[in-house]
Amino acid sequence: MLLVEAQKMVVLGGSTSSSSINRQLANHAAGLIPSAEVTDLDLRKFDLPIYSSDEEEANGIPAAAQEFKRLIESHGGIVLSLAEHNGSYSAAFKNLYDWVSRIDTKVWSEKPMLLMATSPGGRGGATVLEAAKATFPRMGAELKATFSPPSFYDNYSAEEGITSEEHKRELAQAVSAFTSSI
Repeated sequence: MLLVEAQKMVVLGGSTSSSSINRQLANHAAGLIPSAEVTDLDLRKFDLPIYSSDEEEANGIPAAAQEFKRLIESHGGIVLSLAEHNGSYSAAFKNLYDWVSRIDTKVWSEKPMLLMATSPGGRGGATVLEAAKATFPRMGAELKATFSPPSFYDNYSAEEGITSEEHKRELAQAVSAFTSSI
């Protein structure tokens, strides 16, 4: 039973774009995990007011934040690819993260995580990835591997996934490090 539970993966792209490249990357990576049962979380489904202590005091913690936390807790691992907006998290992701931290500062529930970021540019989301690597462990993430391919549109196709041999190897190593921990 434990093995089955550990193979349940939450997959999330940290963007509300319907064609999110980070959601594509997260789902591609999750598809490389043998025997994974994937729950693809669409950030657009977590409709939340902008976090403020006044909002929380007046109305409590929204059901969408509570549902997100429940989903994290009920899965054995997390595959997350962050969008980079002006060098940081997307506003929608940061807002969800803030709300869930009000439920439990261990937002990621001590789950193993494959953390990624990509962008159309040559740095591949490196800035947001570094920020997450610095803070997510304090917030309950067991970072097992990271991956940040640059120039997404030059290195990815819907049919093949990652097209660059170098980045395929890097992703395979990241997935292997992640799966060896679950």
